[in-house]
Amino acid sequence: MKREIIIIGGGIVGLSCAYFLQKSGKQVTIIDENDITNSTSFGNAGLLSSFDKTPLSYPGVVLNTLKLMLKGQSPAIIHPTLDLKMYKWLLNFILSANEKRTKKTMMLFEKYGEISLKLYEKMVKEDSFDFDYHRTGMLSVFTEENSYNQKLKKYNYIDEERFKILNNNELKEYLPSATSKIKGAILFKKNAHFDSKRVMLELKRHLQEVGVEFILNEKIENIRVENNKVKHLVSSSKIYEAEQYIMSTGYQTLLASKCNRDLTMIPAKGYSITFEMPKEFIPKTSTIFNDLFIVMTPRRDNVRFTSKLEIGSSDTKVVLKQIESIKKNFFEYNQYFEMKNEELWCGFRPLTPNDIPLIGRDEEIKNLTYAMGLGWLGMTFAPAIGSIITDLVVNDKKNAQSDDILLFSGFFQ
Repeated sequence: MKREIIIIGGGIVGLSCAYFLQKSGKQVTIIDENDITNSTSFGNAGLLSSFDKTPLSYPGVVLNTLKLMLKGQSPAIIHPTLDLKMYKWLLNFILSANEKRTKKTMMLFEKYGEISLKLYEKMVKEDSFDFDYHRTGMLSVFTEENSYNQKLKKYNYIDEERFKILNNNELKEYLPSATSKIKGAILFKKNAHFDSKRVMLELKRHLQEVGVEFILNEKIENIRVENNKVKHLVSSSKIYEAEQYIMSTGYQTLLASKCNRDLTMIPAKGYSITFEMPKEFIPKTSTIFNDLFIVMTPRRDNVRFTSKLEIGSSDTKVVLKQIESIKKNFFEYNQYFEMKNEELWCGFRPLTPNDIPLIGRDEEIKNLTYAMGLGWLGMTFAPAIGSIITDLVVNDKKNAQSDDILLFSGFFQ
């Protein structure tokens, strides 16, 4: 049976593509190697951080990371490897850490982040999704005097709709667990947060109800290309054929390499801790500890930490040493409390060196489109990516005919 559109990968980007394609009248099939209950999207902090949040590669990141390493607080861990691709990625990452690149990236973040937030809000209103969505801003907390002062230099003006520099009393109102070790905090008002697990489950439920086909626990092992078109996909036991294919395989690049695409993207392992905390300590909104790379997001029934950036690791298990490091770093600047009913998770984020996603049509394979490389920002930009990919496919556009692809795709940066 020949299908209309097959999406390979059922993370937040794959589901978002399916959502908008189905809305446009297309018949969609999602194939995923798991059952879509514990993917990287499920472990996301739920912070939609497109406004006033610098990318991973920013001026001074290397020096700042080295300083945190000396203090034993660095979130970044680089494991030695013989894989030259990782060192190529690191070089590009360092080259991207300049003022010009950072400014451009942040402008793109704002443009497509606002599009995504509006689309999330529309989805909640029109389809009654329970995302536990709140547009109450992002609290940005600084534990290093230097990084706080650098941030203040950039926000040395008044814009009450965009941000507010908090005094100590205001900080305690937003972050009751804060101690005097924290050097400063800024509330950035345009960001939002939600429960990533609810988002994934709600989207999956809705897509099933409207007729999107799910083929789960099915790993696609090969992709057959003939005459500049994908002929079919191959699993261990079946062949799947469609008119159009969308590759949304997260950090996994095997299928892309079979299409002669060497993607500048690596897997970066991250962790989350989901737990119940005393009500008097629950933060008022999603909070990012900038110097520690810890995000803490309040949810309806619990709170979630996300942190760490392990590069060069292939270990799929939770390393308790990393969990303890996250806790140690957090409690260095916050009052101690008991974390009850902990749920530990780890997964791999698909990172590009400049945080710009790899989206758009393959330049040679006519019926193949990529929707990859969102890294830690998959939840933040997924609706925008889904709508961009839908516009390409439904209207049979080339990359050059899409301003969004030319602006926001790493293939054209």
